[in-house]
Amino acid sequence: MEGFIHSLWQYLVMSAPYLILGLLLSGVIYVFMPAHKVQKWLGKKGFSGVIKASLIGVPLPLCSCSVIPTAVTLKKSGASNAATSSFLISTPESGVDSISITYALIDLPMTIIRPIAAFASAFFAGLLQLKFNSEDEKVAEEFVTEPCCGTKDKINFSISLIFKYAFGKLLNDIAGWLSIGIILGALISFLFPESFFLTLGEHGSKLLILLVGIPLYICATASTPIAVSLMLKGLSPGTALLLLLVGPATNISNISVLQKYIGKKGVLINIFSIAFVGVVFSYIVDFFYANYFTLSMESLKASHQHESFSMFENICAVVLIILLLKGVYVENIKPRFVKQKSCCG
Repeated sequence: MEGFIHSLWQYLVMSAPYLILGLLLSGVIYVFMPAHKVQKWLGKKGFSGVIKASLIGVPLPLCSCSVIPTAVTLKKSGASNAATSSFLISTPESGVDSISITYALIDLPMTIIRPIAAFASAFFAGLLQLKFNSEDEKVAEEFVTEPCCGTKDKINFSISLIFKYAFGKLLNDIAGWLSIGIILGALISFLFPESFFLTLGEHGSKLLILLVGIPLYICATASTPIAVSLMLKGLSPGTALLLLLVGPATNISNISVLQKYIGKKGVLINIFSIAFVGVVFSYIVDFFYANYFTLSMESLKASHQHESFSMFENICAVVLIILLLKGVYVENIKPRFVKQKSCCG
């Protein structure tokens, strides 16, 4: 038990400063890139819409669940199946919060490669949608959400709004899954044998990650400590990247929703694109880490076995724990005991 607590604290302390910074940057992006501007930028059909959707989705701090209402609104606003699909893929696969925690827990090359791979998978899916699923189907009315009580399109910039979104709505949305991800990462480090994935081989490990990652839901930020723990048990960097791509981008519940407005063909195209590009990038990344990049499993393990941390890092870890507990309470516990009211109530 002591070993598990030690491993858990290591993950918290190492990720807390970068994660808090990532949340703050997410708040800034939310203020300067509100939803109505994104809808305007992505309203055009064709090739340009795919590029814009793939690029804009990379830094946006939306997880696999919260991206759905935004994507439905994009579709209703005139975005094509291709642009909608690109946005649906690049947005949950990456974000400034997940990028920052990748740098904290892994290294700089993976921090750069991760958003590039997210863009590539989204762009590839958009191209396939343009070719094979370009017809625009009517969005099911039950999935269209209207503004609540006269929400204004114009969002005024303020420091308070940045903090309110970063450590309020966004943190509350990801707190539950991020907590699970950190705990699972610590459990994997504590329980699994050192060479667990080495026995599966390179191809077997990638196949296992695909089979588990596609139906599983875990947000981009929460998947990072899990990927790191699996790397310490013998998972290659490329296969870890595969988990970071397929885990956040797909899950059973979202697949069932997506087919209602981009069609079953569109869903299959998206799943194929995510899996195909993810596997290609996983082999490319393994090649570069084997021949050019300096990160080894020994150095990765050493970076996660600090005996002491600075006062600042420990304070950030305590703050992160408080924020996570608050988010879990607000999002997962409080709704079970408080009767839901309408937004105009």
